[in-house]
Amino acid sequence: MFSVNEYFDGKVKSISFNTEEGPATIGVMAPGEYVFGTSTIEYMTVTSGLMSVQLPDEEEWRDYREFETFRVEKGVKFNVKVTEDTSYRCLYR
Repeated sequence: MFSVNEYFDGKVKSISFNTEEGPATIGVMAPGEYVFGTSTIEYMTVTSGLMSVQLPDEEEWRDYREFETFRVEKGVKFNVKVTEDTSYRCLYR
């Protein structure tokens, strides 16, 4: 069964599902700046648009485009900026 999640006053929405690799979400983000927290290791892949990410303990922001993936450790917060509607897939480990 799918579960729909909504965050940041509806500016971020995702649908949870299970894959052979484990639990995952497919989501979309409206333009804005967001802070996300993790409870597991996450592998985020941009599927459309552009996502600027500042990982924990890093001063620099890095841009991720379509089909680029970044990893976020468990139990941390990370910053995200998007300037256009952007979609992603997040795999939880």
